[in-house]
Amino acid sequence: MASAVALWPRGGDDSTAGGGQRQSRPSALVTDQLRAEAGLSACPQPAANAVGNGPLAGISLSCLADGKPVDLAAALAGKPALLNLWAYWCRPCANELPYLQEYTQRAGNAITVLTVHSDPEEAKALALLADLKVTLPGVLDGATTVRNAVGAPAVLPVSVLLRADGSVAEVVVRAFNGVEDIADTVAAELGVAA
Repeated sequence: MASAVALWPRGGDDSTAGGGQRQSRPSALVTDQLRAEAGLSACPQPAANAVGNGPLAGISLSCLADGKPVDLAAALAGKPALLNLWAYWCRPCANELPYLQEYTQRAGNAITVLTVHSDPEEAKALALLADLKVTLPGVLDGATTVRNAVGAPAVLPVSVLLRADGSVAEVVVRAFNGVEDIADTVAAELGVAA
């Protein structure tokens, strides 16, 4: 089975300059109208007294649906999760996102699926999601914090399968080729049937 991934574009990697701070181009202004047009689902919120563990502990990212911060580990605590790292410029990512949407509908509440836009261009991410009619909840990770935290390579797409305790079950470094592929992979690694 052939699989495609995209490498980070030149200048879009996570190189650092001056004090280790990631340098990135500013994102185009994201308006309430653009967020509304994308129609994304709300990001998961932490349950009362939820404490996040694992490699995502301490990471807070901006929700694509409303721009508000999301404490990833706390928001994902207590349930298996699939984090899909993607970017607007990644063709295999665009092919995979609709499969993830369909899988999420099929899996229901058994697993949390969250997209992680791994590029600072939030407006371009929202526009692509609107074009694809993909309304999955997602966060903006222009500094590739999640990728670095889980030790994933600098390719996209990457899916991170998290256990309910926040530990990483698997880092899937390839594009899923359909809903059954996602379901089979998640069932094998997390024991979640869908």
